[in-house]
Amino acid sequence: MDLSTLKAPKGANRNRKRKGRGQGSTLGKTAGKGHKGQKARSGGQVKAGFEGGQMPLQRRLPKQGFTNIHAKVYGVVNVSTLERAFEEGEEVSFETVAAKRLIKKHADGLKVLGQGTLSKKLVVKAAKVSASAQEKISAAGGTVEVIGG
Repeated sequence: MDLSTLKAPKGANRNRKRKGRGQGSTLGKTAGKGHKGQKARSGGQVKAGFEGGQMPLQRRLPKQGFTNIHAKVYGVVNVSTLERAFEEGEEVSFETVAAKRLIKKHADGLKVLGQGTLSKKLVVKAAKVSASAQEKISAAGGTVEVIGG
């Protein structure tokens, strides 16, 4: 076996299409582009969504809804997560929860929800606390302080 004797298998290499070389080639005259029109011209690509000058669908449909740029986005934590992540008597605030990577740092504040159980005494300082969460924290002997939210 020698590199100079290697050949491609039969049918692997095909001749390129020679367009516009007479009617006998089946690719003569219009060279497979049909008759006239934008796509028959050189550089005749049509933009996606272009409808021949008709108002495109994405412009015909009405806009839906809006984005409230002033809405506050809170980092949400459940009571069960506090049970897992914090020790007895620790303070739970936006900074401490973000430091433990339980919420994203770019949130506008901390919101505590009441899913799960709590057996540890914690000092919770949050922007928002649900009624059930407040009940569970107080029942465990902890305190809740709602700070600007």
